Amino acid sequence: MPVETVVFYGALVAWAGLLLHGLRNSRWQGFTAMGIGLMLVLNIGYFVRGQGDAIAFFVSIYDLLDNLGVSNQSELPVALATCPDNACSIADNYDSHPAWGVAFHERFANGPAGRRSLLFAHIAFNSVAFVLAHVQLARPGTGGNARRHRLLGRIGFGSVTLGTLAAVLLASEHGAVEEYGGTLSMLGFYSMAFVVYGCAVKTVTTARSGDIAGHRVWMWRFMGSMWGAFWLFRVMLFVLGPLMRNIEAGAILVCIWFSAPLGVVIAEWWRTRRTNPTTAVPTVSPTPV
Repeated sequence: MPVETVVFYGALVAWAGLLLHGLRNSRWQGFTAMGIGLMLVLNIGYFVRGQGDAIAFFVSIYDLLDNLGVSNQSELPVALATCPDNACSIADNYDSHPAWGVAFHERFANGPAGRRSLLFAHIAFNSVAFVLAHVQLARPGTGGNARRHRLLGRIGFGSVTLGTLAAVLLASEHGAVEEYGGTLSMLGFYSMAFVVYGCAVKTVTTARSGDIAGHRVWMWRFMGSMWGAFWLFRVMLFVLGPLMRNIEAGAILVCIWFSAPLGVVIAEWWRTRRTNPTTAVPTVSPTPV
């Protein structure tokens, strides 16, 4: 197993520890900061090392669990596959990899320039929106912060708009990618985009109408959709991959369809159980007011 993959596993263990700490003490600063940091490590890697190498690192994270109990490389479960020269993963000790990962690497390491450009745009703009949303949450747009809040809000909303548009254009090609689930994956990514962008739009419309309480509620839901689409998607895939190896594209389809809405549900569950849900909900938004 490559050293950098082992280090990433260690970071995930530490992050899980911060999650437990947050659940016990209601202190989420460390968990949130590390989640943002790990997101940036994964996403910036696409620009630093190139899409092919970044995807190979990402796939290697899933190789360990997906290969547990797989001894016969000539009769792989339908959700596993091999790739030429084993180039789709940096984990050279494994010959088989999740089929979605093999397709992911092939489509972008050797795909057309336009497709690669869309992936860069999706990653860059959604990363900006994700980070700016947390900056807004940390510094409410009240008093002297109002102008800054509006400026960052416009940048954040513009970023999530462009990032979602790039995602939709990428998803429009997925009908022919059986390793992702074909048409079901295409429709699932459309659904994910609708959930994320729909929540973002609602934070705008409620703020512009003067419904500050509603604006706060939708900010929670938007943040839940973002965390769901990025982190819950990846964690679910990590767990479901080895459990659904005999169902072609089963694990990734579950993640595509349910990660974003489940993120909204979790955020709503957390919001309604705070001591004072109305005033405790963040008073800021990554969208223009």
